[in-house]
Amino acid sequence: MHEKSIELLNKAISDELYAVHQYMYFHFHCEDQDYEFLSGLFIKTAIEEMGHIELCAERVLFLGGEVEMIAAMEVQKIHDVKEMLKLSRQMEEDSAKDYNKWANESSANSDAATRKVFEGLVDDEERHFDQYDTEMVNIEKFGERYLALQSIEGSRIRASGPTE
Repeated sequence: MHEKSIELLNKAISDELYAVHQYMYFHFHCEDQDYEFLSGLFIKTAIEEMGHIELCAERVLFLGGEVEMIAAMEVQKIHDVKEMLKLSRQMEEDSAKDYNKWANESSANSDAATRKVFEGLVDDEERHFDQYDTEMVNIEKFGERYLALQSIEGSRIRASGPTE
């Protein structure tokens, strides 16, 4: 009865797994380049995406399905911050579009609870898009100075020593 919902939720899990892997990769590389704020933004988003996986998996299990834990894509090896943000923005925009469509499909299949799951995901993905878009605008507006300030701030924090 709920095969289509289970299929869509597993697609979402697949996309979210890819996002977690990609954002963790970006987190590591931003941290390595001393871009502390962006590093923090990527790990925070990855953790939120993990929550999306859990939400979708719980719904799949409730519907009697099997949770498929296969990432949609391999991590893209990007080291340039502008390119990281560009990809992240696109990923979030694509997810919001998919989840909107899947919310409508769930509703058409008389599955209001799954529709609500997807609607909640749309809100989060649009917020993530906005965060990445704001960072991209800041880089375009202030250029490399914006990234340099992040690097300097990261150095200052490390120089002040561990906090207790």
